[in-house]
Amino acid sequence: MFASIKLLTSGNVFIGAKIFSVTSQRNYKVAVVGASGGIGQPLSLLLKLNSLVSHLALHDIAPITPGVAVDLSHINTPCRVTSHKGPEQLAEAIRCASVVVIPAGIPRKPGMSRDDLFKTNAGLIRDIAKAVARNCPQAILAIVTNPVNSTVPVAAEILRIEGAYDGRRVMGVTTLDVVRSCTFIGELNGVDPTLVSVPVIGGHSGSTIIPLFSQSSPIPNVCSLADIRALTTRVQEAGSEVVQAKAGGGSATLSMAFAAAKFTSSVLRALSGEKNIVECAYVASGLCAPAFFANPVLLGQYGVERNLGFNCISPFETEILRNAMPELLKNIQTGYEFVYRRNR
Repeated sequence: MFASIKLLTSGNVFIGAKIFSVTSQRNYKVAVVGASGGIGQPLSLLLKLNSLVSHLALHDIAPITPGVAVDLSHINTPCRVTSHKGPEQLAEAIRCASVVVIPAGIPRKPGMSRDDLFKTNAGLIRDIAKAVARNCPQAILAIVTNPVNSTVPVAAEILRIEGAYDGRRVMGVTTLDVVRSCTFIGELNGVDPTLVSVPVIGGHSGSTIIPLFSQSSPIPNVCSLADIRALTTRVQEAGSEVVQAKAGGGSATLSMAFAAAKFTSSVLRALSGEKNIVECAYVASGLCAPAFFANPVLLGQYGVERNLGFNCISPFETEILRNAMPELLKNIQTGYEFVYRRNR
């Protein structure tokens, strides 16, 4: 796993303990929609440091957006930064983008359910998806906006209605669940978390988040099923852990920005021709009952090159996956109902 991102003087990208030589032209435009928010600003900073990004287009409705762009533009990396504010400049922001990362939306607050969150954020995703269909239909969408279980189906259906849907190019970013799982295993085993690997399947909220600790490397240093159950619950409730710790002052912004930057970096590396790039993501799936499901995918030059599914899982993981299915199906249906209720 990756721990940090910074630019070396050689022009390589340093991510955690690995250095990736960047030999391709720096010709990728990345648009961040929601760039002035709690996730958007640190995400944009990390992307400014990625030498695969030649043009970083920042879009938001917030009045500080031009200032955020100017602030980032003073960092001495080759990436050009542009500012785009309001609905009228969204098309310009995303036009010709290779990747559109969407952290736009309101954050979750104490006592707020995912359903409450959806009511506001679904409309944003609908409008952004329409703009993508009409201005950059070949772009890869990396959707951060919660609740991802429902917003990804919204984006997919809007693109389908607009005649611009390609399931390979629409992905919900579930990387934070993987990052947290690796961090917790690293702490438990006393090892560098960047050397830990844990696939996470299902969805991206509560009980639908299913870390496969039976397939982690290294295996968790725990002695009982109760310990595994507690570790799983901690991953599933980690978002609430942050919300409560911030005492109403916000949700998981910095860790989410890191996770989104890591995922975007992997997408860009795959676009540039690097092979064997695997990330967990919430994608259109024909491997199980839900129309969308998170699991490891092989990334390529068109987005998802192959859905890798998941290997045999433990009886405990089978149990929590079975229990998660009704909630995941309900979340997906919520997304569909939003689209067609508004489009009838």
